[in-house]
Amino acid sequence: MDVIKPKKTGFMRKRSGWWLAGGSVALVAISAALMGLGEAMPSAQRSDLWIDAATRGDMVHEIRATGTLVPRDVRWITAATAGTVQEVLVLPGARVGVDTVILRLGNPAALAALEKARAALAGADADVAAQRTALQSQLLDQEATLTKAESVYQISKAKTEAQARAEAAGASSKMELRQSQITLVQDGNLVAVEKRRAAAARQNFDAQMRAAQAKRDEVASAFELARQDVAALEVRAGIDGIVQQMDVEPGQQVPLGTSLARVARQEVLIARLQVPEVQAKDLSLDLPVQVDTHNGVAEGRISRIDPAVKEGRVTVDVGFARPLPSGARPDLSVDGRIVLARLHDVLSIGRAASATPQSGSRVFVLTAGSDVARRVQVAYGRASGDRIEVRSGLRPGDQVILSETSQWDRYDTLKVR
Repeated sequence: MDVIKPKKTGFMRKRSGWWLAGGSVALVAISAALMGLGEAMPSAQRSDLWIDAATRGDMVHEIRATGTLVPRDVRWITAATAGTVQEVLVLPGARVGVDTVILRLGNPAALAALEKARAALAGADADVAAQRTALQSQLLDQEATLTKAESVYQISKAKTEAQARAEAAGASSKMELRQSQITLVQDGNLVAVEKRRAAAARQNFDAQMRAAQAKRDEVASAFELARQDVAALEVRAGIDGIVQQMDVEPGQQVPLGTSLARVARQEVLIARLQVPEVQAKDLSLDLPVQVDTHNGVAEGRISRIDPAVKEGRVTVDVGFARPLPSGARPDLSVDGRIVLARLHDVLSIGRAASATPQSGSRVFVLTAGSDVARRVQVAYGRASGDRIEVRSGLRPGDQVILSETSQWDRYDTLKVR
């Protein structure tokens, strides 16, 4: 059914107007206040922030890098001849000596080539022997001819002397003496010729023997190569150490030069660290390094710096003068601290993730007695693993917020509760 609405009296209409007017005034006042205050200041709990004080004192300028322990002496064993892997005698982790056979290869062609080379060498030796016998016979014949000529010359000389005495006594004519003298000269010349022939025969003997020996040496060299190929079918460790890696398995065909295994001396280890390329410019040989093996810290020095950059990092080798802590073994992960210099009387703060050496950034700084942190431009210098030098922008005792503050990049102040 119909409901009769009560009519508003004049007083009620007047009170409603007052309420509307008052609400409008309040809304305008609040809006004006907000416009005057601007954007509200952000805040953060102190317990959620990493706050560090700027301090003046000594600081170690260093580079931190990770890496692994590796053997200093490593021998990569490659196939010196092609073949088929017949037997793997040693597995990774086993200790081996210089002559330990770690695997055997098979190659029938190499064995046949060795037998052929052996037969060729035997033939070459026989040829040298036959050549020597023949040349010696020729040389002996020439020396015999020389001896005969010298004998004839001596006889002629004796006859000539006898003819001279007979002619002086009147028992022989001058013609007979002259004939004897001519014969003596001819026999003397024949001796000289035979001597030259004997000398030439000896020279020919030496030359012919050198040529025969050279041919024999060529065959012997081929035999030695064939022997080495067969000997290489038994692959030996080559050094005293531990087999670290075996790259083949029985039945596998391996061409010449194929990597077969790796053997290393485990008693001498070095640390191989990976240094970011942006920090590698400060590296030099013989710098001191502290290497944490997670079972102790070892003192070493840089022994090698790789001249090339690989995947944004530079490889650095660290050698040790003293034995490493117990438990050190190849491929063990380590942390290295490369000491570049020891800085004295410098202002420094904790090193935030965004703090880059020789650069600058704007950080929130808390002044003494205040709970409002304000943006300050800071210039950085050299850095260590956990601290960084401050060149300008801070004073000793300033409280710096080192936490990640990117969410407040558009604010210049931050309230710390």
